[in-house]
Amino acid sequence: MARYKKLGNILISEGIITEKQLTEAISLQEREGGRLGEVLVRLGYVNEEQIVIALSKQLSIPYVSSVSGKLKPTADQNLEEIIPRVFAIRNIVLPLSRSLNSLTVVMFDPLDLILIDNLKKITGCEINPVVSTRSDILKSIEVFYGKDKIFRDAIQAVGKESLDDMGVEIKEISSEETDLSLDKLIAQAEEAPVVKLVDLLIRQAIEENASDIHLEPHYDKLSLRYRIDGVLYDMPSPATSLYLPIISRVKILSKMDIAEKRLPQDGGFMVKIGKRLIDLRVSTMPTIYGEKAVLRILDKSRIALDLAKLGFLPQELEMIRKGISVSYGLVFLTGPTGSGKSTTLYAALNEVKTKAKNILTVEDPVEYRIDGINQVQVKPEIGLTFANSLRCFLRQDPDIILVGEVRDLETAEMTIRAALTGHLVFSTLHTNDAASTISRLVDIGIPSYLVTASTRLIIAQRLIRKLCQFCKEAYEVKKENLPEGVVLDSPVIYKAKGCEKCNFVGYKGRSVINEIILLDEDIRAAIHKGATPLELMNVARKKGTKTLLESGLKRVEEGITSLEEVLSVAAVY
Repeated sequence: MARYKKLGNILISEGIITEKQLTEAISLQEREGGRLGEVLVRLGYVNEEQIVIALSKQLSIPYVSSVSGKLKPTADQNLEEIIPRVFAIRNIVLPLSRSLNSLTVVMFDPLDLILIDNLKKITGCEINPVVSTRSDILKSIEVFYGKDKIFRDAIQAVGKESLDDMGVEIKEISSEETDLSLDKLIAQAEEAPVVKLVDLLIRQAIEENASDIHLEPHYDKLSLRYRIDGVLYDMPSPATSLYLPIISRVKILSKMDIAEKRLPQDGGFMVKIGKRLIDLRVSTMPTIYGEKAVLRILDKSRIALDLAKLGFLPQELEMIRKGISVSYGLVFLTGPTGSGKSTTLYAALNEVKTKAKNILTVEDPVEYRIDGINQVQVKPEIGLTFANSLRCFLRQDPDIILVGEVRDLETAEMTIRAALTGHLVFSTLHTNDAASTISRLVDIGIPSYLVTASTRLIIAQRLIRKLCQFCKEAYEVKKENLPEGVVLDSPVIYKAKGCEKCNFVGYKGRSVINEIILLDEDIRAAIHKGATPLELMNVARKKGTKTLLESGLKRVEEGITSLEEVLSVAAVY
């Protein structure tokens, strides 16, 4: 009978734990039961991966991980039929490959002899176990049996149907030439298989709560990626041969010129899912291997255009409402592209919107259509710019005006003029923080006295991913382990783990962190004295303003997000 080296001795020999820690764990095991590895993990002396690696050495069983790429079942062996999905999830096992009568199965607990016996019975095979961590196995199960596989199968089915029916054969993608005539390309784009495939890509993205779909041609493949909660994820890609018909179908829907492949184009269309109407904004751009297309999904039903539901803390919400309750003045939202500025602006408009007020917006593009608001789309090619639209607005008896973005001196001057003549004006600006908004306007060419006379509220904003509330893990963080400049009132915070509810990402949904400066006489006096953004921020902090980092750390303490997520978007000074 084989004699195995004890698990505790393996961990000690590799310097992972001490003898004192092992003795403590064995003592606790004797009192409360359970396996030694589980006790060591519970005490915080080791992590799950270290235990599994040690277990593989103890039993001479191979260890595989998702990082190595070996935790991926072999295709075309019908493994999902050999071990059903329900059994795999319940027992945390995944079939990897089959050779004659031998089935390789990855397990979290290879010492569970009853499970191995059950596997033999349901598969009719001899079981060859390998080990991995619980989280890696569960993630791979979801990919193999879950939505990704359904999506992949559908793409493959449509792909085969398309190739058989349309006879497409493209050996190399080129932006300069193609084997297909324009007429044939239009015909193929309207064929049922391609129509189904494009519909599938869009529907899947909407169901996954994606904000963008990226279709990117490369030398030998077509890449498909979805942006979910601000992060791009690779998806099963259609066949390279379907690239031209897919792009053509998207361009036809968006009312673009499918013959023009040398220049960028913009367009859009609307889809209906159930009773939901969803806008898609489409942009194409020529690359060396063909046109890249990005579809921005604007689902108003998924985003609550309500300030109280965007994630602002009560103190922040109070400052914003005070700033937008005035009858005239400028309200600025600042931040990089994709920081949620437009959503916050629309929510603020909803807050002040009444039938007694005439609200006009000029945008590029119009992202959400809102009842009761007059919205204008900028068209520079015909002279309909932000500045020209604002001139027209001032003759339209407005109460509230929204300017999509202040990009130049002319637009800035018209915006300030509107604010000084009795209108409440909302707009956006690209700055790194709230205090820099003042210096940016002065740099554009606006005198500081006009800036202080017109500006009422400045909000700098970023989006952060929220921890999945079903699987987030609490842990204690020591002050000495925190980065310099980071101060937490609570020693216990949360980190991402991953479960089925969040597709094993650990995060689900997004919230905001922000800096809010409500201009008063002290702040205006500091601006008149030529205060730097840092000096201005110090004055604002005395009035209750929190920096982006402080706003984020508050949400870390409340378990809304992780420290790592906040540090990835907010600078530490």
